[in-house]
Amino acid sequence: MGIEWRFGTDDLARMRFAFSPLWELVASLRVLRSPARHSLHLPWLRAVRPRLGGVDLSEVFALAPTQGYMADFLTPPPDTPLPDFSAELDRVRATDPARAAEEAGWAVTPDTQAIARFRADPEAGVQRVADTLGAYWEIALAEYWPRVYALLEADVMWRARRFATGGAAELFADLHPSIRWEGDRLIAAKTYCDAGDLAGDGLLLVPSAFRWPDIAIMTLPYRPMLVYPARAVGTLWDQGPTPEPGALAALIGTTRARLLLTLSQPASTTSLARRLSLTPGAVSQHLSVLSGNGLVTRHRQGREVLYHRTPTADSLITGP
Repeated sequence: MGIEWRFGTDDLARMRFAFSPLWELVASLRVLRSPARHSLHLPWLRAVRPRLGGVDLSEVFALAPTQGYMADFLTPPPDTPLPDFSAELDRVRATDPARAAEEAGWAVTPDTQAIARFRADPEAGVQRVADTLGAYWEIALAEYWPRVYALLEADVMWRARRFATGGAAELFADLHPSIRWEGDRLIAAKTYCDAGDLAGDGLLLVPSAFRWPDIAIMTLPYRPMLVYPARAVGTLWDQGPTPEPGALAALIGTTRARLLLTLSQPASTTSLARRLSLTPGAVSQHLSVLSGNGLVTRHRQGREVLYHRTPTADSLITGP
């Protein structure tokens, strides 16, 4: 059993990578309830779990159970390479209620009451779930997104080079143990079957940190998409979760604090602007101030200028 997609020439040309903060958020719901299976994320879990007392997650837990199918409307395929979380949430809010009710009925969960309540009024249920996901994002993932994004970006850069030098065979060679490339076909071992041509639409590839160690697949009526564990996900929390920015922000300002926290790994001005939803000009101005005060340094790597935190900045962030 499994998924088998046949690639035409147009499909290879239209294959794309994308990131999705919403996918990470929904995948993290499984980490909350199955920490033993997702042990790489225990540092994040220890930091986030005490904050969740005021958020009722029972309905989204029912729609995204720990195993098996979860309602696809919660995680629509990204429609841009780097969608904004609020834009993704708007797409959830715009879900056709009939479609949402149908997908909710496919979720296998012990909380049948939550599913019944959702399906009784799916229009209100969709809005309720979107509100819950928005609140959960602010508590659990918003401050960690720059770190997660840096990991995903590094994965895409590495795999894009593999594809450029070795084609699809090399790209998929180590994507995941359940994935293999045979001739013009991508085959994924899954507990359900689907086969056919991609019909020139290509395949959307989405790296994920919180989906580890599994893959996820979406098929029609959605755009064909494969979510796979990002490379080096085991290093994501090596330095522990991102410190609380409050005290640092009081000292140097909120934006500059966010920049320093994001620079846990070297990054360019353009990359920092994308991660923090700022203009490159604004990032450059803040980096100039931080550099002038000995908190960041810069060096050229090829055509890019990368910024680094200095030991002084590390001391400000981690404390004594």
